[in-house]
Amino acid sequence: MPMGGPAANYYGGDRKGKDLYANSIVALDANTGKLKWYFQTVHHELWDYDLPPDPVLIDIMKDGKKIPALVQTGKSGYMFILDRVTGKPVFGVEERPVPQGNVPGEWYSPTQPFPLKPPPLARVTVKKEDIVTAEDTTPDHAKACQDAWAKHGFQDSGPFTPWAFQAEGTPVHEAISFPGPTGGTNWGGAAADTSLGYVFVNSQDSPGTGWIRKDPDFGKEGHLPYDKAPGYFSFTAPAKDANGNMIGQLPCIKPPWERLFAVNVNTGDIAWQVPLGVTEGLPPGKQNTGRAGAFAGPIATAGGVVFIGATSDNRFRAFDSRTGKEVWTVKLDYNATAIPITYQGRDGKQYVAIVSAGGGRGNGQALVAFALP
Repeated sequence: MPMGGPAANYYGGDRKGKDLYANSIVALDANTGKLKWYFQTVHHELWDYDLPPDPVLIDIMKDGKKIPALVQTGKSGYMFILDRVTGKPVFGVEERPVPQGNVPGEWYSPTQPFPLKPPPLARVTVKKEDIVTAEDTTPDHAKACQDAWAKHGFQDSGPFTPWAFQAEGTPVHEAISFPGPTGGTNWGGAAADTSLGYVFVNSQDSPGTGWIRKDPDFGKEGHLPYDKAPGYFSFTAPAKDANGNMIGQLPCIKPPWERLFAVNVNTGDIAWQVPLGVTEGLPPGKQNTGRAGAFAGPIATAGGVVFIGATSDNRFRAFDSRTGKEVWTVKLDYNATAIPITYQGRDGKQYVAIVSAGGGRGNGQALVAFALP
């Protein structure tokens, strides 16, 4: 079972050390409840990098041997492939030094675990040259993003960038950290095609930004001496179409902003990846941006199809499991915010159904079912 991060999300001076068994996959004996093994994906978590999704269980072949494996994804953007009997990484995990912060009384883990395979399934660092240009979105949007970068003075130190401390009366040093607390991979989790040995997962490239300050309510129940400043900036900017109509608040980092991945867990390599979602208000040729904002995940069928909603463009899609080619899409009244299900009806036909909620008009929710040909 996956375990969440400890409270508070962004300050851990009251819980020094690695914080076992937080942010860990924990295996218990189902008959006795006795601990079999554990594996921690983040030490002393300070970024809200929970492990919301359940792991995927799949048998893989490596070096001619069959390994009962466990595939765990999470908000940090990394995928950990473990032997589910022993908890040992199948393709190796390396403890690497990470940047250290300056919050008084905080404890920072000197290293974090990095899987050797697969590579990150989300952006884990950012530079100024990663900001959108007019060729990516629109000239006005790109300029607003450049201005925002200059105004906020974002600082990125690579994976696991720490939140900087701002003492009263000193200039703000605002960190930007990829992924942010919305993922990477969030609640929807992953799905598997056991015949291909592929695990499918959607991942969002959305940052967290901000800094740490003294908590003005320290001393009251539930308050620690330091916390993350409220109202922190998400690094988006307004975008308008050619007619001056508002498209929306679009991310300032070059697209794609959400992707669907297929990972070959027999090799640890990415088999394919595609942008997931479109931005209709952008000019033709720029719309395939990926559209983050709806927390859900995929299902995979034995017929070689991956179904997924999980985007803020109101679409429900199907992809070829082997190639990643989009084979079907439909626009719903609302964003598809749940993992789809498939089932056989009394008429013998196969159906696929999805809950959609939010981002539309009317009652804001619907259950939609489709019959497969």
